Amino acid sequence: MTPPPPPGGAGALKPLALTMGEPAGIGGEITLKAWLDRDQGLPPFVALDDPARLEALAAHLGLEVPVRPVENLDEAASVFAAALPALPRPLDVEAVPGKPDTGNAGAVIGSIEAAVALVRAGQARAVVTNPIHKGTLYEAGFDYPGHTEFLAKLAGITTRPVMMLVSDELKVVPVSVHESLAAAVQGLKLEDIVTTGEITALALRRDFAIDRPRLAVAGLNPHAGEGGAMGREELDIIEPAIARLRERNVDAFGPVSPDALFTAGARSRYDAALCMYHDQALIPIKALDFDGAVNVTLGLPFVRASPDHGTGLDIAGRGLASASSLIAAMKLADRMASFRDAAA
Repeated sequence: MTPPPPPGGAGALKPLALTMGEPAGIGGEITLKAWLDRDQGLPPFVALDDPARLEALAAHLGLEVPVRPVENLDEAASVFAAALPALPRPLDVEAVPGKPDTGNAGAVIGSIEAAVALVRAGQARAVVTNPIHKGTLYEAGFDYPGHTEFLAKLAGITTRPVMMLVSDELKVVPVSVHESLAAAVQGLKLEDIVTTGEITALALRRDFAIDRPRLAVAGLNPHAGEGGAMGREELDIIEPAIARLRERNVDAFGPVSPDALFTAGARSRYDAALCMYHDQALIPIKALDFDGAVNVTLGLPFVRASPDHGTGLDIAGRGLASASSLIAAMKLADRMASFRDAAA
């Protein structure tokens, strides 16, 4: 279990920087609903969004959320108790619920860039990202598979970005992220498993205050290959990667048969599961805690968290979206920032 965070230091009053996400999706709605839960242990945050859009959405949904445009993050922190602070990022096209428009791609991307700039300048505590609609951004020329890769570029890191999904019951890390299953299997490399494992172990120590993290490494094939009878990836790639991780003082074990890795008994024996591809990691955690799971990016020089769900275009503008995962992401980002501050 992750211990409670240390008391907040000088950075504790800095707000989280919350990005806009897809304007036609549920990001605005869950932002408004999260502010309404501000008295339930929620850290202060500022929305990098269009204030007029948020005001209109609040009126449409019947949510009593006063939206206050602010010029800086000091002002945002001071008004948070009375109003939702918004650092203006105007839309180019009016947002229509459920209907993404490439005309707003620049505002969406600019919101992410601004959030990263604020946290790297020490003005914001962490970055929390609302879900983006990747297809719309791709049409507008966005050159990255998703948030994870774009944030790595903005951070200027040269190592491969690592995505972790976190809930109270499970932490999972996929070695490959936004690529087809065929490409993930064909491209599985020992070096990628080792790098991902090392970044994960460091993050568990630094951002979750787990002194001696233990990693369970999943097999790729049924029954972890059954000694080569169902595939040789375990023998030729995964087992050597685990051996190298151990040589580098990472407490890793496996490969564990994927169908047995996520039972309650198995989960009690590790701090995070290192999975070989995207769905091998995301299916179990979403089955366990769809509303409370949080997506974090490991290896960045700042903390980033996000709700572990999509844009919800099918329910956008109807008042049905739950803010649970966004609230969990904000609380986790705040705890991670506290641990990182304490370790500095």
